[in-house]
Amino acid sequence: MKTSGLHHVTAIGGDPQRNADFYLRTLGLRLVKTTVNFDDPGTYHLYYGDGSGRPGSLMTFFPWRDAPSGRRGTGQATTTSFSVPEASIGWWKQHLASAGVETSQVTSRDNEETLTFQDPDGLVLALVAHPQGDPREPWDTALVPAEHAIRGLHSVTLSVSKEDATAGMLTGDLGLSFTEQDGNRLRFSAGDGGPGAMVDVLVTPDAPRGLVAAGTVHHVAWRAPDEPTQLTWREELVDKGVQVTSVLDRQYFRSIYFREPGGTLLEVATDEPGFSIDEPLLELGRALKLPPWLEPNREQISATLPKLRLPSENNPEVRA
Repeated sequence: MKTSGLHHVTAIGGDPQRNADFYLRTLGLRLVKTTVNFDDPGTYHLYYGDGSGRPGSLMTFFPWRDAPSGRRGTGQATTTSFSVPEASIGWWKQHLASAGVETSQVTSRDNEETLTFQDPDGLVLALVAHPQGDPREPWDTALVPAEHAIRGLHSVTLSVSKEDATAGMLTGDLGLSFTEQDGNRLRFSAGDGGPGAMVDVLVTPDAPRGLVAAGTVHHVAWRAPDEPTQLTWREELVDKGVQVTSVLDRQYFRSIYFREPGGTLLEVATDEPGFSIDEPLLELGRALKLPPWLEPNREQISATLPKLRLPSENNPEVRA
């Protein structure tokens, strides 16, 4: 079985309003679904992405207002990178500075320019300009116009203390290919590679073990085209002795979860059915959506959640 690339990255945040303001206004993404953590419906699950929330464009959050800060280290995805147009890194450096976001110097690796920074909770993010470009259509807003906007996920970086077992799972169980090495950083790619289909493995034997809490990644999800493929994938993983969850209904996709040997929680998520199954495309993210099994508790859940105000950038009718 081979994945075609990244499906989404899910992280833990702090205050949900601050989280939404940053990802919608500063980064120019669209909130494509406002729902709750199905395992803990007292907190939101916010999905950010392109105009329709296509797999590979998605960054999602469990924002707990009083969540303690996590610790970056091994056993985690320690950097989440987004893809931007090749000529846009300078624009982004200026845009982030005007928003009060401190950034690194622009670096170059593998002919890609990279700008690194942190979100309000300390989550490490990067913007990467791939030399061959990225044809994916972005979400267009007044604050982040289409010519500079994020195209989707570029890659993730997994920090591990040892490389062999992690590399073995990426190639043997996810179908990725080893493409290159730069010192203690190894790159693996799905399919033909390119933005949205890459993962870097950073080998740091002396780094502390990471602690998953606010400002860290909870899990990294990889794409499966449909449920039959996912079921076959699960059977293959179980046959190899991997501890895998049962298939879980996440309403907008189906999921299985397991850990790679270095400790990072991975997910295989289906491309189907998508985010427009319970609200029109133009209205994505505006209303709180609950799965059928939580709908009877809507009043109680709504009363528990903090109020969330969406900026006009998330509303196509207002933007027009």
